Amino acid sequence: MQGNSLQNSTRLGTIDIHFTTTAVHGTLILERELEEAELTKLIEQIDEDLVLSADMPRDDFLVSVYVGRDVGFYSDEYFAGESGREADLSDEDEV
Repeated sequence: MQGNSLQNSTRLGTIDIHFTTTAVHGTLILERELEEAELTKLIEQIDEDLVLSADMPRDDFLVSVYVGRDVGFYSDEYFAGESGREADLSDEDEV
């Protein structure tokens, strides 16, 4: 899930949510710091919109919050392309 500010379309960050038999764990990575009141409002919104809508029983919603920046997106396709380029570079080194 990627979060967006309610006032505009500015991206706030991403959240990963994992459901267990007794609790729901969330890892929230923000792209900028938020005031405590804004942060608690965002977590409450995530709880209402995503966690409770899953309709799974839980004892607690545990959220770890980090502030960072996006440095890239990597997939198998990316690494397959990198392997091909590395082979090309090795061939050039031998010439």
